[in-house]
Amino acid sequence: MSDCNHDCSNCAEKCSEPVDFRKYLHEGASVKKVIAVVSGKGGVGKSLVTCLLAAEMQRRGYRAAVLDADITGPSVPKSFGLTEHATGNGEVLFPALTENGTQVMSINLILDSENQPVVWRGPVIAGAVTQFWTDVFWEDVDFMFVDMPPGTGDVPLTVFQSLPVDGVVIVTSPQDLVKMIVEKAVNMANMMDIPVLGIVENMAYFKCPDCGKEHAIFGESKVAAIAEEFGIDNTARLPIDPAVASLVDAGKVEDVSGENLSAFADEIEHGCGFSH
Repeated sequence: MSDCNHDCSNCAEKCSEPVDFRKYLHEGASVKKVIAVVSGKGGVGKSLVTCLLAAEMQRRGYRAAVLDADITGPSVPKSFGLTEHATGNGEVLFPALTENGTQVMSINLILDSENQPVVWRGPVIAGAVTQFWTDVFWEDVDFMFVDMPPGTGDVPLTVFQSLPVDGVVIVTSPQDLVKMIVEKAVNMANMMDIPVLGIVENMAYFKCPDCGKEHAIFGESKVAAIAEEFGIDNTARLPIDPAVASLVDAGKVEDVSGENLSAFADEIEHGCGFSH
């Protein structure tokens, strides 16, 4: 390569051709649509939104799944009340099934203990996420939601390059740095040529149970203005609700009402070409 003249049209090296990093499902497995749930920072509720969207699609009669790509902070199994280990036959792993039938794979389903820390370097973590796609028998899944770790590091890059991601959902909160959070996520999606399906603003308000008034605990909502700036039509606002927190802590996320995400899920459903 030291004598390269940069005339790619007359070169046999093929070094300028794009590399295909895509990984493929195990024989017999099937996933129709893959949606990554992302954010530019942690602590905004990506796992909650991931679980709620999967539960909502399962309620609508679709076969939903969650691939928990947040290897070092896996909270998905606890949210669904999953305690049994994932099983396998020596060739493939089988995802755990929630009470309502959602398929789930998470690192906590294969560790000896759910409290065991995952002290791995980035490439090993990214490899585990890839194996959750290639080595798990995902059965006739209509919608797979990928719970991503925060930021734009190894794992998000691996997911976007290795999985056939059809779109991303951005999760944020009503704080002053919301524009930066959303912009990072939008820019990464654009770099990977993946459409943004919508923005969910979590912890948007608290509704007083006595008077019904909504209080902006973390500041006034900015999601509408941010969505307009980036040309994103689909938005949702989730309240701070102690009842939701109690259900999630009890492993009953599927019992949380889908009311606040219903219209948002409609847009995802129709945008992905599904209709009930």
